[in-house]
Amino acid sequence: MRGYNVWRPLILIAAALLTRSLVTNLCVLFGMTPESASNLGFIAMIAAAFITYSRMMKHQRRK
Repeated sequence: MRGYNVWRPLILIAAALLTRSLVTNLCVLFGMTPESASNLGFIAMIAAAFITYSRMMKHQRRK
């Protein structure tokens, strides 16, 4: 537990959820159906989680 950073998982979860809500709301605002907007928001959430995770791991490997 010595090297565990509690902020990394929280940042990852926050980035994913904020991305999902932003994409879903924008899609509904531009006229998509709520179901389609929700699906697109979920895909964006997964992409944001992968990008955030890879950036965190790249920064950690350099140390």
